[in-house]
Amino acid sequence: MLSRELTDQATARHARGAYFTPEPVASFMAQWALGEQGSKVLEPSCGEAQFLAAAHPVLADGRDRVELVGLELHEPSVQAARERMSAAGIDARIEHANFFEVTGYAEYDAVIGNPPYVRYQLHRGADRQLSRAAAKASGVELNELASIWAAFVVHATSFLAVGGRLALVLPAELMFVNYAGPVRQMLLERFASVHLAVFEERLFADAQEEVVLLLAEGFREGASGSFNLHQFRNALDLQALGEGTRHTPVRMNERWTGSLVGLEAQGILSAALAAGRMAPLQSWGETSLGAVTGNNKWFTLSAQQIQDLGLAREDLIRISPPGSRHLRGLELSEDGWEKLAEHGAAAYMFRPGAEPSGAGARFVASGELQNVDQAYKCKVRSPWWRVPVLSVPDLFMTYMNADTPRLTANEAAVHHINSIHGVYLGADARELGRELLPVASLNTLTMLGAEMVGRSYGGGILKLEPREADQLPVPAIGMVQRYARQLRAIKPAVRELLVQGRKQEATDLVDSVVLEQLLGLEPDALEAVRTARMNMLERRKARSKAVRG
Repeated sequence: MLSRELTDQATARHARGAYFTPEPVASFMAQWALGEQGSKVLEPSCGEAQFLAAAHPVLADGRDRVELVGLELHEPSVQAARERMSAAGIDARIEHANFFEVTGYAEYDAVIGNPPYVRYQLHRGADRQLSRAAAKASGVELNELASIWAAFVVHATSFLAVGGRLALVLPAELMFVNYAGPVRQMLLERFASVHLAVFEERLFADAQEEVVLLLAEGFREGASGSFNLHQFRNALDLQALGEGTRHTPVRMNERWTGSLVGLEAQGILSAALAAGRMAPLQSWGETSLGAVTGNNKWFTLSAQQIQDLGLAREDLIRISPPGSRHLRGLELSEDGWEKLAEHGAAAYMFRPGAEPSGAGARFVASGELQNVDQAYKCKVRSPWWRVPVLSVPDLFMTYMNADTPRLTANEAAVHHINSIHGVYLGADARELGRELLPVASLNTLTMLGAEMVGRSYGGGILKLEPREADQLPVPAIGMVQRYARQLRAIKPAVRELLVQGRKQEATDLVDSVVLEQLLGLEPDALEAVRTARMNMLERRKARSKAVRG
């Protein structure tokens, strides 16, 4: 019974985005934020006042006008925090309040805390309007996709006195999501110094989300225009910041993910792009989402299901089966697609071009009995069973990747659904791209670029949305033309190595052309790129594991 009760409590905490900060982290942040002078501390969304408890011993050195204040919306947590403070003999004021309804009067030396993490899908209605209004009142306009933590960061600055410090535990989304661009810009413009602490291992064993520590100081004392990155293995290594590595974004709101890559490797990639030897994938063409059916299980069919249902050819289109395991070679050939179909893969999609056949009409009726037509994507189209599809793409790109995104030539000329992306090459690059871009892109610098432009959430999976895929650095069209002979020469061996599951050997072979010949990298530079890519990959995989110890 006790176990069930604890589970229910944890579920309720997670629903409201509450994750308790490990004590070593809270103590470190309180010590940093208060330094030797701070004395007025605010912990918004304080839960059970973990940060106020950590701040108390720091302030117990005879400082004047010490003031500890906590705000919390969840009433049971308010009571628990008050009891905790009282039991510890700590003089703190814990108020039951919605942080976004409290006006900041620029009076605190430090704002410390762990904002709730609630994704935008659950952060809606009046709550969303309130948080966005609070951010706007502080001079930052957030879009509809912003999660609550983004507004929290902005509103928190309104409570800081000039010279104040901000110390927050935040989702790593701060570094890479588009909606956080205004937050990144605000931090670099309003604080004299910005520090970011990142961890190889997850800080919260019960949360899939990776977190970072934002430590910003010198509020309204000048614009930093840059930030210092500090990398740690886990909370136990968090003793002092040290020097870190300074990074100055070209644009104030751009992503900070690239800061995780070694400076030498960053320079090599930047130089290759500037020289026109590497280029964003969008220079080759356009990346697009696959067809969104609303119910892949119903719409995608195997050959056996089609035979059992008696569906006609005109009821169907051929597709790359759901998932991307079969797209790890250089091409999806006609023979390869047929083998997938023969082995029971869902290689077809129900998609009549006109009216369905008699068997198709019966299938539609069965779908309505199963309420397939009530799925949102089905309800908003007419007729509900005609899925919008784009033309057949030239290449496929894998969307979710444990290793790295892959480009595969669509030699079978089949359509795609939303488990993968399609790449539509420009007319001037179509023939060359279909033949050689899947080979040329299998190089370490492109893989490193994928880590920089993509995003990793829980589980260590790297995801690239179409807009991110557009920025994937690949060998430029002119360079692939120039080195076409060398790429053609290695293509059969690369294909065979991939079939055998020897991807690293295949990559090394491609590197011998793309990195050594096309880019002209010396051994030291080549090693820097490979080391940077491996570090990013290992770091992503490490974040998918629970905290050890």
